[in-house]
Amino acid sequence: MYSLSDFDFILPPERIAQLPLPDRSASRLLHLDGARITDRHFADIVDQFQAGDLLVMNNTRVLKARFFGVKESGGQVEVLVERVLDNRTVLAQVRASKSPKPGNRIRVADAFDVTAGERAGEFFTLHFEGDVFDLIEAHGRLPLPPYIEHTADDFDEQRYQTVYSKEPGAVAAPTAGLHFDQPLLDKLVEKGVRIAYVTLHVGAGTFQPVRVENLNEHNMHTEWYTVPQETVDAVRAARQAGRDVIAVGTTSLRALESASQSGALIAGSADTKLFITPGYTFKTVTRLITNFHLPKSTLLMLVSAFAGYAEIRAAYAHAIANEYRFFSYGDAMLLSTQSK
Repeated sequence: MYSLSDFDFILPPERIAQLPLPDRSASRLLHLDGARITDRHFADIVDQFQAGDLLVMNNTRVLKARFFGVKESGGQVEVLVERVLDNRTVLAQVRASKSPKPGNRIRVADAFDVTAGERAGEFFTLHFEGDVFDLIEAHGRLPLPPYIEHTADDFDEQRYQTVYSKEPGAVAAPTAGLHFDQPLLDKLVEKGVRIAYVTLHVGAGTFQPVRVENLNEHNMHTEWYTVPQETVDAVRAARQAGRDVIAVGTTSLRALESASQSGALIAGSADTKLFITPGYTFKTVTRLITNFHLPKSTLLMLVSAFAGYAEIRAAYAHAIANEYRFFSYGDAMLLSTQSK
């Protein structure tokens, strides 16, 4: 049985990528196949797939979810939208010297007011005076991950979205997808690789480390996902043909595996708290494209379950020694599941 300390590692700060590369597909790719490690370029990933393989991508779009505001008392407030509940209501993190009480109004971005509602665990319900998506897009700021030290600029607003982002609702990017540009996608399609989509709105909890040594005591954060019927059909066709189902990112994998808990992939929408640790048997995904993840994170546990604990430890040590770039703006890995 693994515990939290088994998923810790020392990462030199200079290995954390602070900026994206000028070209999306110019990153490096660590290919881990069993215990074999091969250093590649991401643009060469086309050579690793065959006609009939299926790439499943998360088409969520990152919201400009960070706001700064002022309470009626004059106190400063920082708001990070976690989830849109409807077109006038969100769940949000609210950082202030004193938490707002129901009915308190907050002036946001010196542009509009929100009204605090009931607390929901660590989050607050906030009621907007107009359409949530319109106000967020017009007045919000892109919420870069906490380990990226600069303020988001126009370049980040372009590069911290996938080229296929469509459905607004995430507060963090599905970062494995950031490596794909349109020419690379075109090459994959020309080769006969099929592409399908799921939506999983990534929450801020994706950056939170696990804080309990006993992993059974961890309370997994909740994220909303949807798997369309056409994606279910594409997965079924690929598997019947003996081809791989490749999740682009841990978020795509979580959506697919969450929708496969009955043993078969089922279309639909739901919240997921699926916490994948070593010992989990993968039901749908056979290969995974992913970035490098934080120490003690649920995502490091997920990839260790997928490719093998010892194999991931060796791959991360190799990546650090060979100066790979880590985290959201960093390099990528291509993994095969041990339970294939």
